[in-house]
Amino acid sequence: MGNAINDKDSQVIFLKQRLKMFLEVLDAIDPEETDIDDIDRLINMIDDLESKCKEFQSREK
Repeated sequence: MGNAINDKDSQVIFLKQRLKMFLEVLDAIDPEETDIDDIDRLINMIDDLESKCKEFQSREK
């Protein structure tokens, strides 16, 4: 596993990169050919992003 991201600037950069990756995946999906597995992957990406936000937030306390 990678090193923990502790400083706020690095956390913001990490979250922005993850969000950008999500948006790129979302843009690449063809709605006519999307199946349930694709939607599950998108939901997992959002869940991971939410978990990281909560993790970073809890480190501030």
